[in-house]
Amino acid sequence: MERVLSIVVDSQMLQTASQVGQLVKQQCGLTQKQISRLKFQENGIIKNGMKCRVTEPIHIGDVIRICIEETRTDSAHIQGTAGDLDILYEDLDLLIVNKPAGMVTHPQGMHYQDTLVNRVQSYFQKKGENYCIRPVGRLDKETSGIVVFAKNRVAASNLQWQREQGIFQKRYLAYVRGQMEVSEQIHTICRNIGVDPQDSRKMIVDERGKYACTHYRVVDSWNQCSMIELWLETGRTHQIRVHMASCGYPLLGDQLYGMNGQEKFYRAALHAEKVKLKHPVTGKWLEVKAELPEDMKQVMRGRR
Repeated sequence: MERVLSIVVDSQMLQTASQVGQLVKQQCGLTQKQISRLKFQENGIIKNGMKCRVTEPIHIGDVIRICIEETRTDSAHIQGTAGDLDILYEDLDLLIVNKPAGMVTHPQGMHYQDTLVNRVQSYFQKKGENYCIRPVGRLDKETSGIVVFAKNRVAASNLQWQREQGIFQKRYLAYVRGQMEVSEQIHTICRNIGVDPQDSRKMIVDERGKYACTHYRVVDSWNQCSMIELWLETGRTHQIRVHMASCGYPLLGDQLYGMNGQEKFYRAALHAEKVKLKHPVTGKWLEVKAELPEDMKQVMRGRR
């Protein structure tokens, strides 16, 4: 769908900007590359109802309109699949949802109609909205919790930049097998990860692999089980599962990386509980939480 921002120039804006391009960069947080793209759109940058150059001067009362997303059909090939969608936050630029465990994020392999993206497509179709679906990161099939979708390319680009700079922060909760010492101490695991040459489904710690860094602290511990909070510097496939298993504390229920056959938890016990980011258009801090799913709550209830 088309997404247009509107700016009415006032005296305060003129203190830091004298041209249209400078104003757009400062007020909308767009990069120079994004502004350059707008120049080639039919209605990319409009000043007082007329298409304009980014070098044109601005004056008090000028109305500048910026089209940061044209009407798109990029995701028209994705089939919408009806189903529940747990929406945690939505506005003109973002959709943040709580993915259930057992659901694939993106269409791939044998999954082309039963993914989270299919449900998001169905949701937009029911509202009569046509967005290019842009997930910001992904979660493993077994992992529950927060997935962020950007509704336009500017939001997607900004959030990707925030991920690279460590501004976009996602926190996870996990149950691991083993009794760990509860404390406020932050532990860091920096071990390269690569594909297991013996099993392409798995990843392993491998010095020839890609750099991967995980931080965690121990929140609670009981009966050879511990709850930990984690956050990532990198986003490698199965990173949390591989790193914790490599330290001797595999995730509870993880059939690939350490299930001992005696557990009654039947998926990797990992939940993306919280995301904190700067809104890609307004610049305001946004924090969204997703409560623990029922299967992980039951583990807590049965701890005593």
